[in-house]
Amino acid sequence: MSNLAQPAFQWPVRIYWEDTDAGGIVFYANYLKFFERARTEWLRHLGVEQQKLREQVGGMFVVTGTQLRYHRPARLDDLLTVTARVIEPGRASLTIEQTASLQPADGSAPILLCEGSIRIGWVDAQQLRPQRIPAVVLQALAPGNQ
Repeated sequence: MSNLAQPAFQWPVRIYWEDTDAGGIVFYANYLKFFERARTEWLRHLGVEQQKLREQVGGMFVVTGTQLRYHRPARLDDLLTVTARVIEPGRASLTIEQTASLQPADGSAPILLCEGSIRIGWVDAQQLRPQRIPAVVLQALAPGNQ
Protein backbone atom coordinates (compact mmCIF):
# COMPACT_ATOMS: atom_id res chain seq x y z
CA MET A 1 0.00 0.00 0.00
CA SER A 2 1.72 3.17 -1.19
CA ASN A 3 0.81 6.70 -0.17
CA LEU A 4 2.25 8.31 -3.33
CA ALA A 5 -1.15 9.83 -4.08
CA GLN A 6 -1.13 11.56 -0.68
CA PRO A 7 0.13 15.15 -0.60
CA ALA A 8 3.40 15.61 1.22
CA PHE A 9 3.58 17.39 4.57
CA GLN A 10 5.47 20.69 4.26
CA TRP A 11 7.67 22.44 6.83
CA PRO A 12 9.50 25.79 6.32
CA VAL A 13 13.23 26.02 7.11
CA ARG A 14 15.22 29.26 7.05
CA ILE A 15 18.98 28.97 6.43
CA TYR A 16 21.19 30.54 9.13
CA TRP A 17 24.97 31.04 9.42
CA GLU A 18 25.24 27.88 11.51
CA ASP A 19 23.84 25.85 8.59
CA THR A 20 26.53 26.92 6.12
CA ASP A 21 30.10 25.81 5.47
CA ALA A 22 33.23 27.81 4.59
CA GLY A 23 31.93 28.19 1.03
CA GLY A 24 28.76 29.91 2.22
CA ILE A 25 26.45 27.08 1.21
CA VAL A 26 24.48 24.66 3.35
CA PHE A 27 26.75 21.92 4.67
CA TYR A 28 25.56 18.69 3.04
CA ALA A 29 24.85 16.82 6.30
CA ASN A 30 22.50 19.57 7.48
CA TYR A 31 19.87 18.39 5.03
CA LEU A 32 19.51 15.33 7.28
CA LYS A 33 18.76 17.70 10.18
CA PHE A 34 16.18 19.53 8.10
CA PHE A 35 14.58 16.22 7.11
CA GLU A 36 14.53 15.06 10.76
CA ARG A 37 12.77 18.26 11.86
CA ALA A 38 10.19 17.95 9.10
CA ARG A 39 9.49 14.28 9.98
CA THR A 40 9.09 15.17 13.65
CA GLU A 41 6.71 18.06 12.89
CA TRP A 42 4.79 15.88 10.42
CA LEU A 43 4.26 13.19 13.08
CA ARG A 44 3.28 15.87 15.61
CA HIS A 45 0.80 17.27 13.05
CA LEU A 46 -0.71 13.76 12.84
CA GLY A 47 -1.04 13.60 16.64
CA VAL A 48 1.98 11.32 17.12
CA GLU A 49 4.27 12.78 19.77
CA GLN A 50 7.41 10.69 19.90
CA GLN A 51 8.35 11.38 23.53
CA LYS A 52 4.84 10.50 24.72
CA LEU A 53 4.90 7.28 22.69
CA ARG A 54 8.22 6.33 24.23
CA GLU A 55 6.84 6.92 27.71
CA GLN A 56 3.50 5.20 27.06
CA VAL A 57 4.47 2.19 24.93
CA GLY A 58 8.24 1.96 25.45
CA GLY A 59 9.19 2.28 21.79
CA MET A 60 10.68 4.78 19.41
CA PHE A 61 11.62 5.37 15.80
CA VAL A 62 15.27 5.10 14.74
CA VAL A 63 16.77 5.86 11.35
CA THR A 64 17.98 2.66 9.72
CA GLY A 65 18.96 3.99 6.31
CA THR A 66 19.24 7.10 4.20
CA GLN A 67 19.71 7.83 0.53
CA LEU A 68 20.12 11.44 -0.59
CA ARG A 69 20.69 13.19 -3.87
CA TYR A 70 21.86 16.80 -3.99
CA HIS A 71 20.79 18.96 -6.93
CA ARG A 72 21.65 22.57 -6.02
CA PRO A 73 23.02 24.37 -2.98
CA ALA A 74 21.03 26.40 -0.47
CA ARG A 75 22.59 29.60 0.86
CA LEU A 76 22.34 31.94 3.83
CA ASP A 77 18.85 33.41 4.35
CA ASP A 78 17.19 31.10 1.82
CA LEU A 79 13.72 29.89 2.75
CA LEU A 80 13.24 26.20 2.06
CA THR A 81 10.20 24.00 2.11
CA VAL A 82 10.99 20.52 3.42
CA THR A 83 8.49 17.75 2.75
CA ALA A 84 7.78 14.30 4.14
CA ARG A 85 5.48 11.51 3.03
CA VAL A 86 5.38 7.75 3.46
CA ILE A 87 6.20 5.84 0.30
CA GLU A 88 6.57 2.36 1.79
CA PRO A 89 4.68 1.51 4.97
CA GLY A 90 5.48 -1.68 6.83
CA ARG A 91 4.72 -3.38 10.12
CA ALA A 92 8.03 -2.46 11.78
CA SER A 93 9.44 0.25 9.48
CA LEU A 94 8.52 3.07 7.13
CA THR A 95 10.28 4.51 4.13
CA ILE A 96 9.70 8.25 3.86
CA GLU A 97 10.30 10.36 0.78
CA GLN A 98 11.66 13.80 1.61
CA THR A 99 12.60 16.88 -0.39
CA ALA A 100 14.09 20.30 0.31
CA SER A 101 13.15 23.01 -2.18
CA LEU A 102 14.04 26.68 -2.41
CA GLN A 103 11.12 29.08 -2.35
CA PRO A 104 12.23 31.97 -4.62
CA ALA A 105 11.43 35.46 -3.30
CA ASP A 106 9.76 36.37 -6.61
CA GLY A 107 7.06 33.72 -6.09
CA SER A 108 8.18 31.55 -8.99
CA ALA A 109 8.11 27.75 -8.85
CA PRO A 110 10.11 26.02 -6.10
CA ILE A 111 13.59 24.75 -7.03
CA LEU A 112 14.47 21.23 -5.89
CA LEU A 113 17.72 21.27 -3.91
CA CYS A 114 17.87 17.86 -2.24
CA GLU A 115 15.74 14.73 -2.28
CA GLY A 116 15.97 11.43 -0.54
CA SER A 117 14.41 8.52 1.17
CA ILE A 118 14.76 7.85 4.87
CA ARG A 119 13.95 4.46 6.37
CA ILE A 120 12.88 4.48 9.99
CA GLY A 121 12.24 1.46 12.15
CA TRP A 122 10.28 1.03 15.35
CA VAL A 123 12.29 -0.43 18.23
CA ASP A 124 11.92 -1.21 21.90
CA ALA A 125 13.46 1.86 23.58
CA GLN A 126 15.36 -0.18 26.19
CA GLN A 127 16.83 -3.00 24.14
CA LEU A 128 16.72 -1.35 20.70
CA ARG A 129 15.21 -4.47 19.17
CA PRO A 130 12.73 -4.19 16.29
CA GLN A 131 9.03 -4.29 17.13
CA ARG A 132 5.79 -3.69 15.29
CA ILE A 133 4.78 -0.07 14.94
CA PRO A 134 1.89 0.62 17.37
CA ALA A 135 -1.57 0.55 15.79
CA VAL A 136 -2.24 4.14 16.86
CA VAL A 137 0.74 5.30 14.78
CA LEU A 138 -0.21 3.23 11.74
CA GLN A 139 -3.75 4.59 11.97
CA ALA A 140 -2.46 8.19 12.03
CA LEU A 141 -0.34 7.44 8.94
CA ALA A 142 -3.17 5.81 7.00
CA PRO A 143 -4.15 7.45 3.70
CA GLY A 144 -6.74 10.13 4.29
CA ASN A 145 -5.37 11.06 7.72
CA GLN A 146 -2.36 12.90 6.37
